[in-house]
Amino acid sequence: MLRLQQALPERYSSATPEALEEMIRVAKETLGSRLIILGHHYQRDEVMRWADARGDSFGLSRIAADQQEAEFVVFCGVHFMAESADILTSDRQQVLLPDLNAGCSMADMADLDSVEEAWESLSRLVDVDRVVPVTYMNSSAALKAFVGRHGGVVCTSSNARAVLTWALGDGSSPSRGDQVLFFPDQHLGRNTGYQLGYTEDDMAVWNPRQVDGGLDADTIKGSTLLLWKGHCSVHQRFRPNHIDTFRTEHPGGLVVVHPECAHDVVEVADLVGSTDFIIKAVADAPAGAVIGVGTEIHLVNRLDEETPDKTVVSLDPLVCPCSTMFRIDAAHLAWILEGLVNGEVHNRITVDPETAEWARVALERMLATV
Repeated sequence: MLRLQQALPERYSSATPEALEEMIRVAKETLGSRLIILGHHYQRDEVMRWADARGDSFGLSRIAADQQEAEFVVFCGVHFMAESADILTSDRQQVLLPDLNAGCSMADMADLDSVEEAWESLSRLVDVDRVVPVTYMNSSAALKAFVGRHGGVVCTSSNARAVLTWALGDGSSPSRGDQVLFFPDQHLGRNTGYQLGYTEDDMAVWNPRQVDGGLDADTIKGSTLLLWKGHCSVHQRFRPNHIDTFRTEHPGGLVVVHPECAHDVVEVADLVGSTDFIIKAVADAPAGAVIGVGTEIHLVNRLDEETPDKTVVSLDPLVCPCSTMFRIDAAHLAWILEGLVNGEVHNRITVDPETAEWARVALERMLATV
């Protein structure tokens, strides 16, 4: 998805780290309770140090919605997160994203046109009234609105199991449909499907670049989970051999990975869970533990620094950061905050009322499910 971020004025682009720190400090103090800065767990330390709250995407959006004082919500994350915050906050609050180019490659793998084309294809082959669309939180507001309109729901990495159970039933609860179209991350959908007892035969990958997702009619009709061909560029890097190497170097070490990792990685990990789950797993590990983590490097490094009685390392020796999340730095944060002090609102993220209404429906269904 194309987003246009203007070049920063030289005051910010050429400033020293010390000068940027002073700009941010003064602006933050000047704005006081009119401002809240939200920092996603994958942010750089130079940004995260200024966050009033840290968390995952949905947790931060809820924090923004729950507090009433702040007029300005500066979301240090990526575009879809700021959209969710705008959907959940009040009309008097303005959500700002320090760098418009801070997107999410996974979210961009499923756009509204492609999903609508898939839905049209499915309608020719199956009863789409019995297909429940489920979108991961890592998706645009337009896709959240799509699932809201079509009886579907949003999920997070921590509640995907509950959401799929809501959609398909589990014997003790009624089903909303016979099939799920899950996007944009195939790995979260697959891993959750296996948790629920589904097998490879119950799942098929829908490739939006091919006619009918690259699937024949019998496969489409016979698949309970239609998994969009999307992935996280960071989490797909982790491989089983990384875990093998870690265990060779650290016998007795603990392996914790995110469910956006491929299934063959999840199968051989000790623990699997969301970002918040990983943080808790590290906190709960005994002193002296060595923990190999399969998630973004900034969080891994921060966990290692904040738990000095344990050793926390990345399973990937090349330690790939989230390149889009990495775009937000101290210079962009200083520019946004000084603009607010001067009465200038840069990079406001807004979702049109109709899209916001339907996206909120999908989010509320999720909240009612878990």
